[in-house]
Amino acid sequence: MSWGPCFMYYHCEDCGKKFKYAVDMIPVFGDRFGFCPDCGREGAFEQDGARIPNDAEYGEVED
Repeated sequence: MSWGPCFMYYHCEDCGKKFKYAVDMIPVFGDRFGFCPDCGREGAFEQDGARIPNDAEYGEVED
């Protein structure tokens, strides 16, 4: 059984956006991994793992 992708969950302390990155995207984003897709500030890490109960509140950052 697979839990699907593993995510790292963040929120932006500037604009308030909640977002998540799939862990397998680290090589794609490099040093920009974990940064807010709206304002560009480094996100505040919340947690990581399989999908959390309120996952729908977090926008997935894609390349």
